[in-house]
Parts: sequence; C-alpha cells; structure tokens
Amino acid sequence: MIANRIIVHESIHEEFVNRFVNRVKKLKVGDPKEPDTVIGPIINKQQCQGIMAHIESARREGAKEMAGGEPKGLVIPPHVFTGVTMNMTIAREEIFGPVAPIIKVRNEAEALRVANDTDAGLTGAVITKDENRGLAFALKMEVGMAHINDQPVNDLANNPFGGEKNSGLGRFGGDWIIEEFTTAQWVTVQHTPRQYPF
Repeated sequence: MIANRIIVHESIHEEFVNRFVNRVKKLKVGDPKEPDTVIGPIINKQQCQGIMAHIESARREGAKEMAGGEPKGLVIPPHVFTGVTMNMTIAREEIFGPVAPIIKVRNEAEALRVANDTDAGLTGAVITKDENRGLAFALKMEVGMAHINDQPVNDLANNPFGGEKNSGLGRFGGDWIIEEFTTAQWVTVQHTPRQYPF
C-alpha cells in the first residue's frame, strides 16, 4: 500500500504544501541499515526505472517539482509535485515509490470526484477536524478500506483487507479469508423414511 495522490482543499493548499515539502526535505535518504533512514532503495532496477519514468512524465506534463533530485543507485529521493491535474500520468497511475502528487480542489464534492476518479481502490484516508463529516465522506469513497485522521497504509491481521475496482477481489484477514477461500455446501442424511404429504 502507498498513498498515490494527496488531495488538498484550496483554502489550506499553500500552507499544506509548504509544511509537507519542508518535512519531506528533512527525511533521511539512503542506507536502510541505518536506523534513522526513512527512504531506502527501490527493490530492483526495473522498478526504479518505472518510478523515474513517472517522475519524468510529471516534469514533461507540467507539474511543479517542489522536492526531488536524481537517484543514487536504487535510492530515489522523495519527490513532491504540485499543480497536478487529473490528466497527468502521476494522477492516473499507481507509482509505488517516493513520489507525492498533490492535487488542489475547490470543495468537498470535487475532492470526492477526484478521489474516486481512478481505476484503483484499495485504501484511502480523510484528514478532517469534523469526524462525522469525515465518516460521511469515507463512506462515499470507492475503496475497500478508508481511514479517518490516519494514514491509508494500515493492515491488521483481523481487518477485511481488500479493495475495489482493479485493487483486487474479495477481502482477506480474519473470518473474511475463510469466506473467500471456501464454498459452503449443505449435506443432509435422512435416517428414517420421511412422511411426504401426498
């Protein structure tokens, strides 16, 4: 799981971007054996090239790079892009790397439309001061798992893990996995002759 897009209301967009970029630039990048490293290497060269292709497409398509840099080996520094629109590749495809596209929206309805305008639907999160409003929003998100005032990267052994759209079928974890991998069959044995009504 990874957060693929960050959708921010225009009233807090500038402050959010400033604080987010400042925080991202302080993340330690490099050797995962060092305990304070946050961003380590990508798993292999092919995945690294795929992530860099997304970064290049964001640059080419006009997104504004607020944080970034070039990879060192398989270590890609975190990239933050603003000015992202839904016709850009980084807004439409799953990246699975240290890339944060930020999309500015005017209102809640647009935020929901943007959140649901994707082929993926594993998990999502809503950050809000109003938990009831967040719950109402989360229930409209086309995702298998939604989190209010928390990160979207959550997995517990007993939660129904799974998504909507192209993010998988069914749910795993706890009793849900039994439902997914078993088929109920009802078998009866009549030990004495049944009396039929006719």
